[in-house]
Amino acid sequence: MTSSNKLRELSPDTVARKLHDGSILLVDVREPQEYAVEHIPGAVLHPLSSFDPAALPSSETGELVFHCGSGKRSAMAVKLCLAKALPHASHMTGGIQAWKTAGLPTKKA
Repeated sequence: MTSSNKLRELSPDTVARKLHDGSILLVDVREPQEYAVEHIPGAVLHPLSSFDPAALPSSETGELVFHCGSGKRSAMAVKLCLAKALPHASHMTGGIQAWKTAGLPTKKA
C-alpha cells in the first residue's frame, strides 16, 4: 500500500508490467458501456458515476490503480479515495488512450 497523500501517476508501460506480475489491481472508472466496447484485460469495472470508495474491490497486494479514458476521471477517483483517508493514490496517466498509443492490448466487444 502507498502511504502517499497525493496523486501518483503511473505510465501505461509501468501499469502493464505491474498488472502482468500481479502487483496491482487495475480499476476502470469509465462507464459500463465504455467498458463493454473496449477495455484493458484484467481491469475491473467500478464506474465513477456511482463511485463509492468504501465499495472498492480488495486487492491481495493492497495497491489499486485507477484508469479511465484520458486520465481525468481516474484522477478524480484518487481524490475521492484520499478524501476518505483510503490509501489508493495511483492512476494511469493518459488512460486507455495512452495505453493504446503505447501499443498495449485491449479487449474489444
